[in-house]
Amino acid sequence: MQYLLLIYGRESQVAAMSETQLGKVMREYDEFTQSIAASGHLRGGNELDTTAKATTLRLREGRRLVTDGPFAETEEQLGGYYLVEAKDLDEALALAARVPSVRWGSIEVRPIVPHEIPG
Repeated sequence: MQYLLLIYGRESQVAAMSETQLGKVMREYDEFTQSIAASGHLRGGNELDTTAKATTLRLREGRRLVTDGPFAETEEQLGGYYLVEAKDLDEALALAARVPSVRWGSIEVRPIVPHEIPG
């Protein structure tokens, strides 16, 4: 079964890190990514750019509404994700517990609902 590990944290906390601290965290992410790739769990993933570069689109009564920024103001922002293959929720939670930023942020673990792609 596939799960999405949604990585949340405070952008301000990351922005306040020194280059040394940020480098250490990025090395931890590289090691984690390599380990779940080697174990066969990794199916995909990416870091997201900051919410300052986000754009939200809504369609209301046939009108397109485009606003800068994320849909909602929150204390933690979505910073990236991993798509993983796990035998069950317990295994997915064990993988999520190894994401480096779980120590100061949160990881939302959500099952993927598969759909056939027409074509």
